[in-house]
Amino acid sequence: MSKTDHLPEARALLGLPRASLGSLAERDGVSFPFVSLVLPALAEDGAPILLLSDLSDHAKNLKRDPKASLLFDGTLELKEPLTGPRITLLGEVHRSADQAGDKARYLEHQPSAELYAGFGDFHCFRFKIIEGLFVAGFGRIHRIAPNELLGEKLRG
Repeated sequence: MSKTDHLPEARALLGLPRASLGSLAERDGVSFPFVSLVLPALAEDGAPILLLSDLSDHAKNLKRDPKASLLFDGTLELKEPLTGPRITLLGEVHRSADQAGDKARYLEHQPSAELYAGFGDFHCFRFKIIEGLFVAGFGRIHRIAPNELLGEKLRG
């Protein structure tokens, strides 16, 4: 088995329509993990795009500290979830420099967001991947660099 046999499955998970976003909340000077449900889309270069409201806790957290994680869970339909695939991305989330382009791309993948995407407090953010941790099932774990995970898209 090749060292890269897991990459197609890991990349496929990035196309899932929902993910869990982890950011750092601060309460009385103490940081706490904060996880919320998000509906991502992928930019042409493979970077996850998020549409977030400035009023949301996760957007406020990211403004203060952009470090985040994003979990794409391919185990939701499995009776034994620990045997299934999932990928956690580590990285930073920043407001997109191309709001119009990313919003159009986002709405292609998440058309239900049309209901609120035009509200003034909603903006597109890009997740810059630092590392991926792909768990292909129990005991099958691979750390993946961004250039490996998005290799074809980064070259294309």
